[in-house]
Amino acid sequence: MQTPPPERLDRKLLILAGTLLIGAIASLLDSTIVSVALNDISADLHASESALSWVSTSYLLTLALVTPLVGWAVDRFGNKRMWMCALTVFLGGSVLCGLAWSVESLIAFRVVKGIGGGMVLPMVQTILAQAAGPKRFGRVMSLVGIPGQLAPILGPVVGGLIIDAAGWRWIFFVNVPVILVALVLAQRVLPSSAKGGEVKVDRRGIMLLPPGMVALVYGFSRVRDVSQLTDPLTLAVLLAGLVLVAAFCVHSARSADPLVDVALFRSRAFSSSSLLVFLNAVAVYGPLFVLPLFYARYLGYDSSTIGWLLAPQGLGMLVGISAAGWLTDRYDPRLLILGATVLSVAGTVGFTQLSADTDDLLLGVSLGLRGLGLGIVGVSILITAYLDIPSDRIPRGTVMIAVVQRVGASFGTAMVALLLSVNLGSGGGSGEAGAEPAAYANTFWWVLGMVAAMVVPALFMPKRPRTEATAEEPAAEEPAVEAAPSAEPGAGAAGAGADCRRS
Repeated sequence: MQTPPPERLDRKLLILAGTLLIGAIASLLDSTIVSVALNDISADLHASESALSWVSTSYLLTLALVTPLVGWAVDRFGNKRMWMCALTVFLGGSVLCGLAWSVESLIAFRVVKGIGGGMVLPMVQTILAQAAGPKRFGRVMSLVGIPGQLAPILGPVVGGLIIDAAGWRWIFFVNVPVILVALVLAQRVLPSSAKGGEVKVDRRGIMLLPPGMVALVYGFSRVRDVSQLTDPLTLAVLLAGLVLVAAFCVHSARSADPLVDVALFRSRAFSSSSLLVFLNAVAVYGPLFVLPLFYARYLGYDSSTIGWLLAPQGLGMLVGISAAGWLTDRYDPRLLILGATVLSVAGTVGFTQLSADTDDLLLGVSLGLRGLGLGIVGVSILITAYLDIPSDRIPRGTVMIAVVQRVGASFGTAMVALLLSVNLGSGGGSGEAGAEPAAYANTFWWVLGMVAAMVVPALFMPKRPRTEATAEEPAAEEPAVEAAPSAEPGAGAAGAGADCRRS
């Protein structure tokens, strides 16, 4: 029987997708555009490496905290109202970041911005899923996803050009006209949706998990050297975080509708995939903190040059994400993950040899290899993550994957910043020739270990059954999963998030 032609993407749907994309583009770029501004922010606000890391970490961690609440908020208040609210909060956070007078105020305002940004990306998928329907959703998300895949390339480049032309504050102020246009268009284009009334929410989970995560990351950030591991306040904060997170895990296992379903980790495929998502996020975001500082502080490059030097990793990720779909149709994703991890390790080795004579071309090729490997890993993980999970629990799985990815990104940034600070303190500030490059190189040895660690969970992943049914059955649900890599650079399933509850 001849297959009927697919429903076309009509003008109304394309206008809606374009409107959402304008609103999301600033949030898409924000994860990487700030990386090239770190040295300028440090000099202007007199921030240490550890404090500076929180400029990125606070934003990423807030994304993780907001993600599980998006589905409930949309059900409670409606699509249009929440979209306008998310853009307004993101706009306000951007203005406040541009006006920041200290690194502490900038970190606080990045949290405000993260609340808006954490709602924007999942809601793009929510609104399009409802407007397009299952038969057109995959194609419209493919169109919207193209800018998302370009974000890792454009972010550092655009950021560098803005900083050299107008200063680091304008990487935040530039969002203002974009978001204002997005608000005007959204008011005209987005269909109004009635409030859903009272919607059940896991209040106990909200009281346990977000504070616990904040306490853990804050406690970890206080550890500037080994001696601070015995600091009473640091130990108290870390212990409080552990207790809160442990209490949430007990609550989640017993709850019928938890904020985040930890029972999913009983699945071998899901638990292995989640660990891979975490390590993949560490590998992507950690170096984005270290490299710009090395290029600026030791090699003396300006911001626009640094942006171009970082672009190969984004280009490699674009190629990897684009090729991963074709590869996973033909090869076992587990083998692809192992092979792509080897590529990522090979691309990281060059950075362990940083010195005064570092070849920019060699580092560019290394970044391209890293991006290629990490891009393939990010998509391949999703193919096996839901192998032994019932279809009705897949939406909860996407929420968990999104949270794990964003926690991994914030943890990776904080960990690498701590390692760099320790290495600089032990040799980089001594004034000895080659001491500072050695500090950066030593930090990358740890990054190399984190990348290589992806091999371990990959070995424990179950092999995907190679049957015709396997290839055909997931087709109806694939768009909601495969669209995720485009939502955020290196995010894996970061953008799927809470919206999958509704789609």
